[in-house]
Amino acid sequence: MSSIRPFKALRPQAQFTKQVASRPYDVLSSAEARIEAQGNPASFLHITKSEIDLPESTDIHSAEVYEKAKENLTAFLKRDILFRENKDCYYVYRLIMDGRSQTGLVCVSSIDDYENGIIKKHEFTRPEKEQDRINHIKTTGAQTGNVFLAYRNVEELDELIEKWMKTKTAVYNFTADDGIEHAVWIINDTAAIEKITAIFETQVPCTYIADGHHRAASAAKVRKALGKDATPEADYFLTTLFPASQLVIMDYNRVVKNLNGHSVESFLEALNQDFIVEESGRKAYKPQSLHEFGFYAAKKWYKLTAKEGTYTEDPIGVLDVTILQNNVLGKHLNIHDQRTDKNIDFVGGIRGLAELENRVNSGEMAAAFSLYPVSIEQLFSIADSGNVMPPKSTWFEPKLRDGLLTHLITE
Repeated sequence: MSSIRPFKALRPQAQFTKQVASRPYDVLSSAEARIEAQGNPASFLHITKSEIDLPESTDIHSAEVYEKAKENLTAFLKRDILFRENKDCYYVYRLIMDGRSQTGLVCVSSIDDYENGIIKKHEFTRPEKEQDRINHIKTTGAQTGNVFLAYRNVEELDELIEKWMKTKTAVYNFTADDGIEHAVWIINDTAAIEKITAIFETQVPCTYIADGHHRAASAAKVRKALGKDATPEADYFLTTLFPASQLVIMDYNRVVKNLNGHSVESFLEALNQDFIVEESGRKAYKPQSLHEFGFYAAKKWYKLTAKEGTYTEDPIGVLDVTILQNNVLGKHLNIHDQRTDKNIDFVGGIRGLAELENRVNSGEMAAAFSLYPVSIEQLFSIADSGNVMPPKSTWFEPKLRDGLLTHLITE
C-alpha cells in the first residue's frame, strides 16, 4: 500500500504568489527562462533556472549554477518572499484550464515505495537529466520540482477533498499569464491529515508516475548518495497525486528533418504497405481514434490508418507511438532510437497542429506526424505489466507551477 505523509512546505507569502509561481524548469530553455523572469526578481526561475543570473556563456551544468540556485533560495528566505510552514500539512492544488478542473493532493511520497515498485514507472530516464536534478537537490537542499502521480479514484478521498475545498478558503488563488487558474488550500487539521494518510495506507495499493520520472529518480539517488548523512526528510520526495478520472493526456506529436532520401510521393507510396493513405488537403488532420495518424508535408495533410498486422494487442504493441516507430520511423526513416536521433523532434499537444505546420513550412522540418493520445488506462496497463512506453508518449496539461510548494530535505 502507498505511504505518503504531510510536510512543512516552503511557500511564498500571499502577496508574492503570482510573481513566484513559475512554469516547470524542464519546459523552458535558458533563453526562454531569461525572458520569462525579466523584471521579476521574485520569479522562482531564479532558483530552478539559476543560470539566468549568470553570463550567457555559463555551462548550465556547472557547479556555479547550482551554487547560484542555493544563493538565490537563501536570498528569497531572507527577503521574506518565501517562508516555511510551522506544521506538517497536506495541500490541495486545483488547476483549471479551458473550463476543465483537476484537483490533486500535494504531499511527500516514500522513496522506499519508489524503489519497491509501489510507485510505478512507465518511462526510462536519461543519466544527464538525472544528474542535473541530483546536483540541484544536493546543493540547495530542496526538492523544487513536483512529481505528478496518478491513482485510481477512492470515493472516500474524493469526498473529503471536495468538502475541504467547499468549506475552507484557499490560501492562493490566481490566474497565470497563460490563462490557467491555480488555487491551493492547506489541510492542517490533525484528524483530516490522519484520515488521508490512512486512506492511502489501506485503499491505494499503488500510484503511477504521470510526469516527473527524472525528478523521482534523482530524489532516490540523492538519498543514496547522502547515505548516513541523509535526514528523515530525504526519505520522501515532493509529489502531487491526482485521481485518474480527472486526468487528460494530450497528444505528443513528431516532426522529422528529412525523409531519408524519399520524396513526399515515394514516401507516401512506401507507407501504403502498412497504412491506408487518404488525402486530407490543407485542413489539419487530428486523429479521431486509435491507430489513426496525420501526416503533413509539402503543405498538404494526409490521414493514415494502420492496417491489420501492423500492431499487436499487448500493452506496448498496441500503442500508436509503437506503430509509428515500427512501421514508419524505423522502417522508412532509419530512426531507431527516438531519444538520441537528431532527425526527430517532439511537439506537445498543447501547441496545437498549427505548430506542426509552422515547423514544416519554415523549412526547419520536412514532415510532421500527429497522433491520437495515449489513455490513462493504457498508461496504467503498461506500468502494471512492468514495461515502459516509447519516449515522449504522454503530454499532460495543465502543468503544476514550481515555487508554490517546495520540500526541504535539509534545515
